[in-house]
Amino acid sequence: MRNYTRMINSVGMAACIGSIALTDNANAQSAGSMTFSTGWLHIAPQGHATPLTVASVDGMAVNQQLPGSGAQAGSTDTVGITTEYYVTDNIGVATLLGLPLTVNLIGEGTLQKYGNLGSTRPMPPAIELRYHLFSAESKFRPFLALGVNYTWFTQVRATNKQFITDSFGPGGSARATLSSSWNPVFELGANYAITKHWSVGTSVNYMPVKTNLTLYGQTATGTQIVSKSTLRLNPLSVFLNVAYTF
Repeated sequence: MRNYTRMINSVGMAACIGSIALTDNANAQSAGSMTFSTGWLHIAPQGHATPLTVASVDGMAVNQQLPGSGAQAGSTDTVGITTEYYVTDNIGVATLLGLPLTVNLIGEGTLQKYGNLGSTRPMPPAIELRYHLFSAESKFRPFLALGVNYTWFTQVRATNKQFITDSFGPGGSARATLSSSWNPVFELGANYAITKHWSVGTSVNYMPVKTNLTLYGQTATGTQIVSKSTLRLNPLSVFLNVAYTF
């Protein structure tokens, strides 16, 4: 009888320990939890610019297109940051951020010979609604997301001196602006839980971003020349990250 009692006690203790272990290893990505992710973010624009059009000279409308001129935005890398609050076990609200990055505008067609025409520092924060597949206890959890992004541009600069000289003559100068816009965000991704709190993940998102470029040029004699182009950035972004869930 004594041995039977000891066996029952041992089984009970083992069950308690097992229960604690299972609870500790459970995925923390459930309703009410918050996840912070950071890692490598690669941004690869997919679009191109329309031909540069001279809109006006000294205030007089011209609207003369420069045939064969074009440009595209170059790829870049930065540190991505994402936070997500789990409203339910399967639905989360996420914010997508990144450290400031520099994007170069590269000439194409008749402008290809100049290489980099200028640069800018875009600010593209986004918020999205995510739906996570499988249960909160699953280690591997793919997700689908749909959101909205607002992109604006800082430090827009025309930096290629040869392009400026050829366009506005010796002693000429130029400055540029890019318009802001609201854009949809589409994302696919997955997370894999290593422990209760730590996980690794990857995602791919796409934003159909369009911006209007305005180039303000001035010749050495003071003649003002305004040129315009529409630039479709359409960035495809890949995010590889490490995450901690509170």
